[in-house]
Amino acid sequence: MRHYYKLTLTVSVGIIALILQFGFHQQLAAQLIITLWGSVMALSMLVEMVKTLRSGKYGVDLLAITAIVATLAVSEYWAGLVVLIMLTGGDSLEDYAAKRANTELKALLDNSPRTAHRIQNEQLTDIAVEDAVVGDQLVVKPGELVPVDGHLIDGTAMFDESSLTGESKPVEKAVGDDLMSGAVNGDSAVTMIVDKLAADSQYQQLVKLVKESESRPAKFVRLADRYAVPFTLVAYVIAGIAWLISGDPHRFAEVLVVASPCPLILAAPVALVSGMSRTSRNGIVVKTGDMLEKMSTAKSAAFDKTGTITSGQLTVNDIVPQAGFTPDQILHLAASAEQNSSHILARSLVKFANDQPLSPVADLEEVTGNGVTATVDNAVVKVGKLKFVDPETTTAPLAQTAIYVAVDGRYAGYVTFIDNVRPEAAATLQALHAEGVKNVMMLTGDQQAIADNIAEAVGIDTVAADLLPADKIKHLKAVTKDERPVIMVGDGVNDAPSLAVADVGIAMGAHGSTAASESADVVILKDDLSRVVTAIQIAKDTMQVAKQAVWIGIAICTILMLIASTGIIPALFGAMLQEVVDTVSILWALRALRDRPNSNVKPLKPTTVHQN
Repeated sequence: MRHYYKLTLTVSVGIIALILQFGFHQQLAAQLIITLWGSVMALSMLVEMVKTLRSGKYGVDLLAITAIVATLAVSEYWAGLVVLIMLTGGDSLEDYAAKRANTELKALLDNSPRTAHRIQNEQLTDIAVEDAVVGDQLVVKPGELVPVDGHLIDGTAMFDESSLTGESKPVEKAVGDDLMSGAVNGDSAVTMIVDKLAADSQYQQLVKLVKESESRPAKFVRLADRYAVPFTLVAYVIAGIAWLISGDPHRFAEVLVVASPCPLILAAPVALVSGMSRTSRNGIVVKTGDMLEKMSTAKSAAFDKTGTITSGQLTVNDIVPQAGFTPDQILHLAASAEQNSSHILARSLVKFANDQPLSPVADLEEVTGNGVTATVDNAVVKVGKLKFVDPETTTAPLAQTAIYVAVDGRYAGYVTFIDNVRPEAAATLQALHAEGVKNVMMLTGDQQAIADNIAEAVGIDTVAADLLPADKIKHLKAVTKDERPVIMVGDGVNDAPSLAVADVGIAMGAHGSTAASESADVVILKDDLSRVVTAIQIAKDTMQVAKQAVWIGIAICTILMLIASTGIIPALFGAMLQEVVDTVSILWALRALRDRPNSNVKPLKPTTVHQN
């Protein structure tokens, strides 16, 4: 039975009993109806408690059942009714608080794009979003949601991406810019090309993440139960001593009715749901509440380099062909082979080659951490690391960001890139140290010399370079117990295993891969590294508020029990005081919704780096 219906029935029983006793002077009938309903509710709670015990958990349900039975047994039936109203009212209040805190998450599910306007044979046809395929031309009208991920080919407009990134300021998009599904178009119609299917698009991935977070409850919700055993024992001891000294069984009931278990039951879940709602409002999806607890106590953090520490906005710097090849030929073959890859270098190369048509590819194979092999214009093209494209070479790789190209087994040349360290990177890492993260690491597949250079520029404590995905996992597993929990931040496919192994995996999801987002525990939806600090700050605030709410409730209940043991507080009045305790605990827990003032990480001047 839902909590709301239990509360409604309990209040209805109370009204009927009031009418019987004070309207018709039928005290016995009033006592009988309250006792019967109280017994039914106590039995229902007992069944639920048994189910809880069988699942290996212990809660404070026994205390609530004892309080109801005790009041009914000593004929304090009005006090028993009030206890029932307080318990069912507290559960209903929890449901309301959870609904209030989940508002931002639920909005995502309610606003999923459902239709798209496809241009076909120069006519506009409405189709289901799921029917849009890569390469389709779609029209996005003013005020409509972008249905799938793609890029703009006609028109200019302002797009509201607040539901995706948490950024309230609209973003102007021009021809060539990427469009994320779920963004709201402004006041002018635009035409876009579909780059991803609906199932793979940003908004659907976000919805999937939110559903996953809702289906995986936080462990800390039951961590409050660790206080349940001592709290229950203390309540029984105080009640028993009061009964023993006074010789009055009423005293036992008077103590137990103020021993409200609701702060333990409600405070932690409400605080955690509030914290997860707050992260969502800041463009961060936290899949489970226990990740908040881990982030709040994180002592180490590891970062990927390209696309994470650096902005990932790479630009082709130079194309150097070998004898027999031309720069245009190298660019065309490499960009064609990389056109379906999500790697940051691949995206930059394809974007640079946007002025020339790319050839279709066949037999595409991506080797994680090394590169791709594909058939382009009847030639076998390899693009990636030097040792991958030319295993027999004795030449050392360049000391800058570069990809190498081989055609039909022959080394054909290389393409170099320039990149910028994120303007917010140095300030972010400094802020992490201030939040208690002692060891900040960089785990990268790039060269040691370049990695050291970047580490010095942004304030990295430990650097490990020339790593394959398996090597990153080894480094994370090697982190000592006193430096855990450890956070891993990355964005690419090669980061997915590391994100899964870390205590908390954080994916930069704005331009990162689906694999990384699915493997991560936390997904940052805006391309802003400082959101890592924001997530940790919210986690710290949430856990602090949750524990405060629990202890405030325990303290108030303990004081009331001691007062009640003297006989000063009648059972009926004591039962009413439960609601005061519940309200205080829940209102305190809802403080986790508030943003910390002046917590933004201020960006510094970007640094240009040549890296591999």
